[in-house]
Amino acid sequence: MKAATRLLAATLAAAFAVGLSFFVSVQVSAQQSDRVKEIGNRLMCVCGCNQVLLRCNHVGCTASTAMLKKLDQVAARNESVDLSVQDFVQEYGPVVLPEPPRKGFNRLAILIPGIAFVAGLAIVLLVIALWRRRAPQVAAGPEVSPELLARVRQQADRETED
Repeated sequence: MKAATRLLAATLAAAFAVGLSFFVSVQVSAQQSDRVKEIGNRLMCVCGCNQVLLRCNHVGCTASTAMLKKLDQVAARNESVDLSVQDFVQEYGPVVLPEPPRKGFNRLAILIPGIAFVAGLAIVLLVIALWRRRAPQVAAGPEVSPELLARVRQQADRETED
């Protein structure tokens, strides 16, 4: 019985070591060449960590492991970097890109904040200019005769002399 338990433990340890060496070899081989680094730094891991593919540090991340394996295969084909990135986009979708492609609605989404700022600034400047051009309004009321005005001034002078 003890021999069977030892054999089972040794088999499990060997399987774990083989699996761990496979995981480590995939990450090490994928990070060796400059070409792989160039392609890998233009891709995001799709596991949801929002990290660049070559920097995904989740333990047991199956998404980055599969992507790094594919990255080795793509780099071995010696295609252009853009073509290699497009290969990942076709398989994983645009979520694999660190920024959306600059075409169509994405271009408009990039431009709208700047356009809104300029439009808002123009409206504020227009309102200020209109306020400055407006003539000051005189308070409306009954006409005051010069005689009444002179009499009120004399009375104010007398009351303030004391």
